[in-house]
Amino acid sequence: MRVQLEGVSHVYDASDESSAVQVLDSVSLTIASGDFAVLMGASGSGKSTLLNLIGAVDRPSRGRIFLDEAETSALDEHGLTMLRRRSLGYIFQFFNLVPTLNVFENVAFPLSLSGVPRRELESRTVAVLERVGLIHRAKRFPNELSGGEMQRVAIGRAVVHRPRLILADEPTGNLDSKTGQSILELIRNIHQTDRPTIVLATHSDHAASFGDYTIRVTDGHVQ
Repeated sequence: MRVQLEGVSHVYDASDESSAVQVLDSVSLTIASGDFAVLMGASGSGKSTLLNLIGAVDRPSRGRIFLDEAETSALDEHGLTMLRRRSLGYIFQFFNLVPTLNVFENVAFPLSLSGVPRRELESRTVAVLERVGLIHRAKRFPNELSGGEMQRVAIGRAVVHRPRLILADEPTGNLDSKTGQSILELIRNIHQTDRPTIVLATHSDHAASFGDYTIRVTDGHVQ
């Protein structure tokens, strides 16, 4: 899936406690289909906001965003929901697993939302759990897992519906270096095997080395 931004700016509106803040300023960039791009910048640089705009979680204050031919900045909420459900996968720093669902159910959740038949849902979920090395933990709940295991569940959930775009926001930021290394290797293996477009946000030089190239984000601008 190709990602294209044209003159995108994003402003957080003023509130009673703070004035308006411009986080991104006239950002234009293109990420080709199948690339593994890294958004790199310090905390507060705007990289997470940029990732959320690409993933249609937020809307730009100005400018246009395209995923392939779909202009996400112009879609209504139903269109955005369908796009996210079918074509996007998300990997978060803090995992965002559903605590009342076990490992199998967390991974299968995107397929459940899409109405995939039960037999296919089960076979695809089992295959993904084997891929991320957690088939033996399928009936465990998130509070019974290590941080690395929870991130592997989150990765499984992100890829089970075979998305064409995967967005990862500091996926190793809450893990020790050894566990983080294994998570980065898993993400790279998914890219090499399935060839989705991946956009990963990080402040780590080591994490950035796993991508095809780096897009530096500084004070709301990209290089």
